Amino acid sequence: MTRITELATEQIGVELADHTLTITLQRPEKLNAVTPEMSYALEAIAHAANDDPEVRVVILTGAGERAFCAGSDIRSLDAYATPWEFRNRTDYCDALHQLRKPIIAAINGYALGGGLETALICDIRIAAETAQLAAPEVKLGWIGGGGMSAFLAAAAGPSNAAIMTMTGDMIDAETAQRWGIVSEVVAGDRLIPRARELAAIIASRPPIAVETAKANIRAAYNLPQEQAVAYERDLQTVAFATEDAAEGRRAFAERRNATFTGR
Repeated sequence: MTRITELATEQIGVELADHTLTITLQRPEKLNAVTPEMSYALEAIAHAANDDPEVRVVILTGAGERAFCAGSDIRSLDAYATPWEFRNRTDYCDALHQLRKPIIAAINGYALGGGLETALICDIRIAAETAQLAAPEVKLGWIGGGGMSAFLAAAAGPSNAAIMTMTGDMIDAETAQRWGIVSEVVAGDRLIPRARELAAIIASRPPIAVETAKANIRAAYNLPQEQAVAYERDLQTVAFATEDAAEGRRAFAERRNATFTGR
């Protein structure tokens, strides 16, 4: 199996330490806008992360202080020969959505268009005080296509989602937190340390239980309530049958810290 750090490219940084995979978009001079080549790399990294037991949690951020991600590189969009080819492109939002491992978005600046969609796909979002978020596609004559409306409405509510997608105007980090788009707003120099603190806590938990928790939250938003509750019970049963769950019960009875192995 290819070591996941070997999938790093000049424009996609990959670092694995203490069960935390940090992915950094590295085009700061272009506000970390994503090219098709970067999409392919992110897809490969996502597949590898799913298969790598050393990866328990992912942090996604952008290089530099100006931008998390400004979405797709607009100039690259003209390279698609037909609308159908554009429709079926490899998309970075889709690649990250395939991750079973939890993702923390550390939004260090502009999160625009596909960059905002990328953040919304993440399970936990924290932002620097200077972060600004927008769905500006409407200003160019189209709308988001990576789940913008669905994810934004789920996070911020339909009315706030309408404001963002119909005006294309930016909101600041404080507004994003008030609307529920981000969980925390921190000073810029605290962003990555705070993301790592959260990642360390999550990585210390039983990996299968964490992954089932992520799957269950998705189900809660996508299934009718009775089906979601039944699915939760099924996932609970799967997690309860693991070696980690047995270890958790033993550690509780013996009043010691548990050692979880992901089995």
